[in-house]
Amino acid sequence: MIKNIIFDMGNVLTAYREDAVAHHFIEDEAERKEVTEQVFKSKEWLLLDKGVITDEKALERMQAGLSTPHAKEMAALCLAHWHEYNMEPNQEMGSVVKNLKERGFGIYLCSNASLRLLECYRQVIPAIDCFDGILFSSQEKCIKPEKEIFERLFEKFALKPSECFFIDDIEENIQGARACGMDGYCFADQDVEKLKNVLEALPSPI
Repeated sequence: MIKNIIFDMGNVLTAYREDAVAHHFIEDEAERKEVTEQVFKSKEWLLLDKGVITDEKALERMQAGLSTPHAKEMAALCLAHWHEYNMEPNQEMGSVVKNLKERGFGIYLCSNASLRLLECYRQVIPAIDCFDGILFSSQEKCIKPEKEIFERLFEKFALKPSECFFIDDIEENIQGARACGMDGYCFADQDVEKLKNVLEALPSPI
């Protein structure tokens, strides 16, 4: 029986737009695209999520690939403030979380996220008080879909994989979870009603 629901954060519990901060600070479209690519689609961004590089070192490498001093300045600004602009709570998903909690499920988060999120996650995750445990990749030095992050999740919160159900917007992460014994649902289409139907089909644990 499923007793615990594990949520991803970006594009599941929160709306995430990687270029939102660049739209706020950068007027020129070409420069905005360049900075977004070099910052938020870089290998350094993944290393930040993995917690194995500092913001300062990541920025130095990101700036090295930019074409102008102004673009480098904008990259620094965007990296410093992205968490203020790129994420918004998905309140509809907050209602889903509350319903699951009322039905007796344990509620957990497993997300690829840099240490920056430790400063602000309570402001962007809806129904945060319903969560029984939070796990960010940067704290564990591993990222989805690596098996290590799922193993850390199970160990840290004393969870049995067969009793957990994982919701993520990336199919590769769902496959990684299944390889570790945890079933799941890919929320790539962002269709909350479809997700509700899937969750309502799960027997309540109490």
